[in-house]
Amino acid sequence: MPRLRVKAPIDPVGVASDGEAEVPEDARRVGWYRFGPAPGSSKGSAVIVGHVDSRTQGLGVLAKLDDVRADDRVDVRGSDGSSTEYRIVSRRTVPKDELADSGVFRRDGKPVLTLITCTGPFLKDRGGYQDNLVITAVPEAS
Repeated sequence: MPRLRVKAPIDPVGVASDGEAEVPEDARRVGWYRFGPAPGSSKGSAVIVGHVDSRTQGLGVLAKLDDVRADDRVDVRGSDGSSTEYRIVSRRTVPKDELADSGVFRRDGKPVLTLITCTGPFLKDRGGYQDNLVITAVPEAS
């Protein structure tokens, strides 16, 4: 995200033992949900997840997602050197227990990039952050 000066390596991730999407342990990295479309796919939601912060590592690479604006650009570069540019069109807060059914992991329909990190109240006795910040971006016309 050039305006926010956010850059991060992307690791393929799957599903954690609790049923949620895995997030890389390193708070400076993001994860692409490998059971869905890849960034640049012609349909569906390519999902990228990352930490907002970490108890042991400080702020996560997606901490700045709270500062995104409509029309901000997101560039995703593949290991083959390809690049896909997206433009942010929306942001919303989704309770963590509703994320799986919120439509963010869809495999069909118009192509989008979905960025997800934690937000909302941090309640230690209830497992941490209670919500997810979900950012949706559409491919830029070539």
